[in-house]
Amino acid sequence: MTLFRSFFLAGALLLAGTACATDVSMAGGEVAFSTPDNWVTIMETQGLPEMRVFQVPDPSPTARDNLASVTVEVEPVGGLAAFEGYVANATRKAKALDGYNAIGSPDGPNSHAYTAQDHGTVYHYDERYWFRNNHAVRLRCARPARSEAGAAWAAAFDKGCDAVATDLAR
Repeated sequence: MTLFRSFFLAGALLLAGTACATDVSMAGGEVAFSTPDNWVTIMETQGLPEMRVFQVPDPSPTARDNLASVTVEVEPVGGLAAFEGYVANATRKAKALDGYNAIGSPDGPNSHAYTAQDHGTVYHYDERYWFRNNHAVRLRCARPARSEAGAAWAAAFDKGCDAVATDLAR
């Protein structure tokens, strides 16, 4: 890696770490969270489910072919039993992905981390769920397991995902 490229990546990571937050509100204000300003909204749906998808910029050539993203989905459910069914269904779908492999122990009863393949690339997934005012809230963070941006970028991605989770848990 050239010295210029090393400085460029370090500068990009520094800027990403100090970016201001963008406030997001969903489900008529029932769900709110903040994202770093450098995350780009690439999809937004209203209705059932309501969804926001953010691309998390990867400053390396890896990003040419592999998208790092964070998705927040909110869907009305009839109660706690329906929420549990929602989580079970999403978990079933995750386990059906090519190359599914659970990673470590979950952070909580409604969360799990795993790797799986998407179009031949191994991704690291972190999924967390909350039940709030008869809504199922799902956070799904997906990044390539290997990025040429390196470990510091992966750690910054994970930190951003954790910050959104902290907001959603309130």
